[in-house]
Amino acid sequence: MKYLLVLAVLWVAIWLWRKNRREEMRDAQREKAARAQRQPAAPAAPKAMLRCAHCGLHLPASDALGGPDDVVYCSAAHREAAERG
Repeated sequence: MKYLLVLAVLWVAIWLWRKNRREEMRDAQREKAARAQRQPAAPAAPKAMLRCAHCGLHLPASDALGGPDDVVYCSAAHREAAERG
């Protein structure tokens, strides 16, 4: 009877160990999948930079304001100042 009790205790211990190990492996797989989703996307392509004719500030071409004679300005105030003076 003593051996059956020892065998039962060993069986329960092995079952608990394997159960915890499966849960750890499942958690590790979830964490790995989450890390793969969190990885940053590829960096955006570089944008063309232009220089303001008034102050010399470099800014992206999409943010620049055009002026007369294909001159570029960083703001409407600088464009007006250049037109006045």
